[in-house]
Order: sequence, then structure tokens, then C-alpha cells
Amino acid sequence: MNDAPVSHTAPRRLLVGCGAGFSGDRLDAARAVVGTLIERGGPACLIYETLAERTLALAQLRKRDDAGAGFDPRLEGFLRPVLADCLAHGIAIVGNFGAANPQAAARRIAALAVSLGLAVPRIAVIEGDDLTGDAHRSLLREALGSPVSANEPVSANAYLGAEPIAAALRAGAQIVVAGRVADPALVLGAAIAHFGWATDDWDRLARGVMAGHLLECGAQVSGGYFADPGRKEVPDLAGVGFPIAEIDEQGHCVITKASGTGGIVNAMTVTEQLLYEIHDPAAYQTPDVVADITQATVRELGPDRVAVQGVRGHPRPARLKVNVCHEGGWLAEGEISYAGPGARARARLAAQVLAQRLPGRRLRFDLIGAASVFADDDGRMLTDLPQAPAASEDIRLRAATADASREAAEQLLHEVTALYTCGPAGGGGVRTSLTPRLSTRSCLVPRETVTARWRWADSAAATQVRS
Repeated sequence: MNDAPVSHTAPRRLLVGCGAGFSGDRLDAARAVVGTLIERGGPACLIYETLAERTLALAQLRKRDDAGAGFDPRLEGFLRPVLADCLAHGIAIVGNFGAANPQAAARRIAALAVSLGLAVPRIAVIEGDDLTGDAHRSLLREALGSPVSANEPVSANAYLGAEPIAAALRAGAQIVVAGRVADPALVLGAAIAHFGWATDDWDRLARGVMAGHLLECGAQVSGGYFADPGRKEVPDLAGVGFPIAEIDEQGHCVITKASGTGGIVNAMTVTEQLLYEIHDPAAYQTPDVVADITQATVRELGPDRVAVQGVRGHPRPARLKVNVCHEGGWLAEGEISYAGPGARARARLAAQVLAQRLPGRRLRFDLIGAASVFADDDGRMLTDLPQAPAASEDIRLRAATADASREAAEQLLHEVTALYTCGPAGGGGVRTSLTPRLSTRSCLVPRETVTARWRWADSAAATQVRS
């Protein structure tokens, strides 16, 4: 593809800022991003990436209980600080905070605008990702190679691409609400709409995808997940700024961050995020394109400014990924603390007591503070752990089990609680929890079996786009 510099007649660069990298992200982060987009001027877009696999399944469960729910529960919190400024300055908002119910999310956004004294914005909704229900049961069964589940799936959602987002923005949408789209598609859709890239311009599409990949996790690329005291220092981590991508017509980007914020953007932070969750650097598969970053270059232009170039693209996959979630029984967890001399030995004895009281059950034990993150479900590391350190410790025993039966899972909780008086000595601070489990399976379905579309919020007429 053409790598020539952007001509003087080409569209201006596009600024894309990230307002959230996951559903639990900081609600105040987008304010500084939007302020920077306004300050720098020109066409701009703000994205919110708030949707993970489990997040979507939980949203489907909420929608089952309430037809008006199922979108990100923090939607208003994310948008309230910035909605007025975005609308006033022509900054489009694109987010997958629609989760299982994009239409309901759009209605909530409209209501928020009214409550702020604003005109109702033009809101587009992306649909077509939801494959839950009888109409797609045979398709999923064939793709999975086995029955979907003994129970009705909680959710089955295909990863859509950027085209319906781009189409909605070209039609004049001020806000685009999506459910399950590929994370980088939030940025790529805005770039396609702005620059008018062809849907088979693989190099430009791949570069847009990687710009989206760099932004999708929020502050990870601007120092958040990078910080490691004494090894990788990050200034003012408490005030870490969220990232902004400056994208040119060729798709090359410069990664920076909100002005006046903490954190850092350098070659190392960008390289780490570039490689994040990339199983094959030569073939990063997305619904829109297969990206190849093996020849990519990462170059610091100045403080908190890093250029990424050299990404190449290949034709998009013939199939789309689908995540199928179904109810997976119950997860029971119990914790109790032991401290002082012999703490590790008493915690291990407590684990032995639980195992003897619950014979035949598969239990996981962690000694938090001694063996937890690197422990294993079969307890081999726990067995091989030295009996006691030279000094006293503060150990928290965690015990967990999973079972299809709620009653069976609850037995562990009762046994952990009984350790208070049944020993060993000195146990305290018991906490227990019982959580419904969601199991996830993934499969690939032919692209032509999924129809992506956008429509105006609450409009009866949908505009279809090839997936």
C-alpha cells in the first residue's frame, strides 16, 4: 500500500482519546482527555472501552431480570463529566458501553442529556452481535462441535468490526453505542469515517487497528500497568493521564496523553502495550483486518510523544469469533488469617482440616502472603512449600471450590467459618462468599452468518452493513 506522506489536500489528522479502558475504570479520567482534545483543536473522537467477556455475560443476566437494564451500570458516571463539552465542540463519542442492551443505553444517554439541559444528541446503536436464542442455536452447535450447553446460554456474542461504527459516524451520529465489537474497532471506525479508507485498504486498516489496540486499555499505555518502583519509574501515578492517538491519513499514529496529567508515554510503555495480548505479531486477527507488527517501529519524538509506524495488513479473516457464556454452577470462597510464630504451619493445618472434612471434593488452597498467585489447583506448590520461615508471618488462607449444586458449594463456607473455634489456634477475620459461575467457550462462525447493522436510537429502520 501507499506509504507516501500525507498531502496538503488530505483530511486533517484525527485525534482519538480514551475515556475508559474497562468497566471499572476511573470516572474522572476523561475530563482531562476532552480538555486536551479541545485545546489541540481539529476533528476528534472520544472512545470508551468498557466491555470484557464476563462483563457482557453479567450484563445479559441483568437484562434477563430487567428489560431496561443490561448496559454498563456506570454509563452515566462516565459521560456526565464530559457530555456537554463533547457535544459543544463536535467531539464524537464511541463506546461499547451498550453491552447487552445498546438501545437502553442510548435512552439513558438521551435522558442524561436532557437532565443536563442539553439537546438530545444524534445517537446511533450498533446491532447484530447478539447470537443468543434459538435462531442461532444450530449455528453455534456446529461451530462448537458439541451441544452449546445443558442450559440456555447466558450470552452468545460475535465480535463485530468497525464498518457499522464508521457508517453511523458518516451519517452524522454524535454518539455511537455498541455492544460486542472488537476493542480496536472503536478507534478504527472513527478513522474510517474521517479519512474515507476503503474496506480493503489493508495497511491503513491495520494501522488503525493498532492505534485502537494501543488506546483500548486506557492508562496501561501511559504508565499505569508499566509502573514498577526501582525498575520502571512513573511520575505521579495517582494522577496518571489517559492516552490520545494522533492518526494521519496513512494510519500512522503518535501516542500521547492528556495535558497536565501524571504518568508517562515512552517507547517502553508503547512497546509493552503494542505486544499486549498479541498471540502472533505477524497475524493479529481482528474482524476488519489481520495486522502484522513484525516490521513496526516505535520512536520517541519528545516527552510523552511516541510515533508508531510500519504496521502492515492482510485480508480480514473469513470467520468471526463468538464467545458463548453459560451458567457454570457456583464458586464458594472462604478466607481466614493466621499471624505470628507458626502462622504458616497453622494455616496449612487448617487446609488439611478442610480437606478431611470435605472428602472427595476438589479444593484449592492458597496461602496468601506465601503461595497464592503462583499456586496451583492441585496444591503441589503448597505441599512443597517450606514448613516455616525464619521469622513470623502474616498468612491468609483462602479455600475455594466449585460445584453445580449451590448446597454442596455452601458446605465449604460453613466449614471455613467453623475454624473460628474448631481450630487451629489464632484464626480470625473470616470472610466467605458464594458467586454464580459463568463458563465461557469460544468458536468461529462464517462471516456471512452475522449481519452487523446500525440504527438511530429507538428507530424502527435499521441500516445493514456487511460484517
